[in-house]
Amino acid sequence: FKNGSHVFHSSTSKRLIGSKEHMSIQRNMAEDNEVTGRFNGYFKTDAICGAMCRMSESDDSTLPLAKALSIISSRF
Repeated sequence: FKNGSHVFHSSTSKRLIGSKEHMSIQRNMAEDNEVTGRFNGYFKTDAICGAMCRMSESDDSTLPLAKALSIISSRF
């Protein structure tokens, strides 16, 4: 038998996100063409665990994650 549950890691806290955790979120950050500024069809995915959401830290982690994924410049 195969267990149908999926387990992900949180991008911010490196915690495991189980299938029963309803507070966790997954976001796709779009990449753009540096010259035209238009969406190039690629995105990077990050996951925020429920503990970070409950502490209201999910919004505060957006900028550091975007810098870590090289979506925006680290000098921003």
